[in-house]
Amino acid sequence: MPLALLALAISAFGIGTTEFVMMGLLPNVAGDLGTSVPTAGYLVSAYALGVVIGAPLLTALGSRIPRKRMLVLLMGVFTIGNLASALAPSFGTLVAGRVLAGLPHGAFFGVGAVVAARLVSEGRQARAVATMFLGLTVANIVGVPTATLLGQHLGWRATFLVVAAIGLAAMAALAALVPDLPRERHGGLAHELRALGDRQVLLGLLTAVFGFAGVFAVYSYLASMMTEVTGFSETSVTVVLALFGIGMTLGALAAGPLTDRALRPTLYGSLAALAAVLVLFDFTVHVKWAALATVVVLGAVGFMTTTPLQMLVMNKARHAPTLASASNHSAFNLANAGGAWLGGVAIAAGWGWTSPTLVGAALAVVGLAIAVTAGFLDRGAPGSSQVVARGESTPAESERVG
Repeated sequence: MPLALLALAISAFGIGTTEFVMMGLLPNVAGDLGTSVPTAGYLVSAYALGVVIGAPLLTALGSRIPRKRMLVLLMGVFTIGNLASALAPSFGTLVAGRVLAGLPHGAFFGVGAVVAARLVSEGRQARAVATMFLGLTVANIVGVPTATLLGQHLGWRATFLVVAAIGLAAMAALAALVPDLPRERHGGLAHELRALGDRQVLLGLLTAVFGFAGVFAVYSYLASMMTEVTGFSETSVTVVLALFGIGMTLGALAAGPLTDRALRPTLYGSLAALAAVLVLFDFTVHVKWAALATVVVLGAVGFMTTTPLQMLVMNKARHAPTLASASNHSAFNLANAGGAWLGGVAIAAGWGWTSPTLVGAALAVVGLAIAVTAGFLDRGAPGSSQVVARGESTPAESERVG
């Protein structure tokens, strides 16, 4: 694996840290800016809104910019957004800073995934993409807990200053380590939009919305489940979340080689396993050791869905995979918001703190049904036999076709 993937992973580490650290800093922010914790929760939604809007918008605007330069520019916007958050004089300006920090998130991972796939030889593209995502998973193990402790002791503004410094380091690493890749013969916004409209790409995005929503239906309320049902203290929640991050990392490590070998079977297997583990969690959450073990497995099978979904939309977008790749992260964030909302609806309806597990399982089953339907339609599509025989065409192969 080339050193350029390290630069992408460092960038992903910074992005993952700033995305999730706000959940642990809400009481500090609310107290400092004179607002309530529920109102401060809008800062989480503000970042997600930035991701959903920025992924297709910034990718479209940068469709003719060389990819290395685009990556550096996106991390520049990310750094400015976090610096603006650190210096925000009021709650409203902090919301704006969070939106700005979220804008480049999806576009960066979209462009970065295409770059990662082009940096390696045929048959190792999924492993390269998974390596970039490792930065995101390690952020949940190291970055988020450390940044949360920093914010609690030195103030939440110090957290965002440190994340901005990580952004500067990532920009330097991208400039030094990522090579100047030749531009595709087919390019421009029109080609990207045409590729995004492919039926298989749209079904892949829909799979991400429903399948990954199953993860966040539970993750959003994991802390409450652990304290209200399992019986852990509030101070132990950080350990529980770190275990979830360890599971995510294990899932990312496994997903790369499995996806390179058999893309759709890996996607089907991870979604089916996700549904099964979520049902199991409804029982194991009542026993401390069993709950902790299930949290690790849940993180693993949940994150195993991301690499095959990322590769699927890139492969099916063929000549212009960047916009489809970025839009996949808009789909993931819609899944985050939708899963959290549906899990909250179940709790508010009086079904209990564990009810999001069954809601998540149902969402994972819907995602699996969409994925299987897409696979069936793909097998029956004209000219698909060659693709199926090799598993899936790679982005590198797609760029050579035609």
